[in-house]
Amino acid sequence: MAQGSIIWRCRQCGSRAAGACEHPRAGYYIAYRVGKKQKWEAVGRNKKVAERRLAEVMAQLHSGTFRSVQQITFEEFSKKWLKDYSSSRVKPTTYRSYRGMVKWHLGPVFGSQRLTDITPDQVQAYMAKSLREKPNSPATINKTLVLLKQVLKHARQWGYLRENPAEDIKHARVELIEMDYLKPDEVCLLLKHSDEPYRTLFLTAALTGMRMGELLALQWGDIDWNANRIYVRRSIFWYLKREAEELGQEESDLWRFTSPKSKRSKRAIIMSPGLKETLEIHRLQCPASPHDLVFCTPKGTPLQYRNLIRREFEPALARAGLRKIRFHDLRHTYTSLLIAQGAHAKFIQSQLGHASIQTTLDRYGHLLPETQVGTGERLDAQLFGAAQKSDGSQASDLTMVQR
Repeated sequence: MAQGSIIWRCRQCGSRAAGACEHPRAGYYIAYRVGKKQKWEAVGRNKKVAERRLAEVMAQLHSGTFRSVQQITFEEFSKKWLKDYSSSRVKPTTYRSYRGMVKWHLGPVFGSQRLTDITPDQVQAYMAKSLREKPNSPATINKTLVLLKQVLKHARQWGYLRENPAEDIKHARVELIEMDYLKPDEVCLLLKHSDEPYRTLFLTAALTGMRMGELLALQWGDIDWNANRIYVRRSIFWYLKREAEELGQEESDLWRFTSPKSKRSKRAIIMSPGLKETLEIHRLQCPASPHDLVFCTPKGTPLQYRNLIRREFEPALARAGLRKIRFHDLRHTYTSLLIAQGAHAKFIQSQLGHASIQTTLDRYGHLLPETQVGTGERLDAQLFGAAQKSDGSQASDLTMVQR
């Protein structure tokens, strides 16, 4: 009959005394034989968990259902996951973000470890150390945790792990950071100190809330001049030179159109009369584009967003004497203008292209007016007509209802 054992091991200092070592690679291992080969499996620092896992393995060995886990390091598997899964399932910008997080955050910590050696304790220690040393914000650290969970989930599904050691790790607490936006007079200052065609581009951003990629991919055919609507149908993605080299693309072909961020991002935005007039003038003056682009270079090719920010947007802010903000804050500016007009949250969601109303409320709820003030009085007025009655008659009405 197959037998197994539980042993405390530290792969860093070699200690075999349970609990005597605080190294992240120390913990309980279960040892068992499969045929003539002895297998070792890391479980963690909890002995009861190790006992349960050993009992499970023994039962599988006795019943003939045991399947050996393939051994692979985190670095090897993350490369495989990025290539075989992520590259074809997510948008290029998301894929770039995943590669960066694996390279700069997860790889240095878990890269050389075998997946089966990664324990919940180690993942928790990574979170604690990241938050303690504060190399990045809690929001960024949470993104790396989400990615780690996703990678290890697929490792379990593909037979490289039996359990996901990051599954039950909690996210870090993220403090609400108040977003920045321009007030109407500041928008006017920005436009006053901007040159065409960028003045029109900045105005369009502030009056539509379109994302940068959506603006730079906007085509004249997306504008309905009769219905006063601008349709968001695509975005644009720029490859970095090293990315283009890896894909074997020419330097002149560093961009491509992509679908918008989400299904809800395909939307119809109301075009104000002032914006309509400005765009009509811009159409007469802008260069012809083989891609029918509204905003383009003198050659008709797409604008490069990094150059746009560095050479036009930030200098315009400086000339206007305004604080440095992100281009994306013009999207927040548009939202603040809608809220100031009393627009409903559902309408704001539709104009911004948020996937859910909760996203809109979470990000802009603090800007919405305090509608609960006077609620009690309005309830009385609606039910009893308190606005037209004296205090005495209102009280008698209430008494009658109670009877």
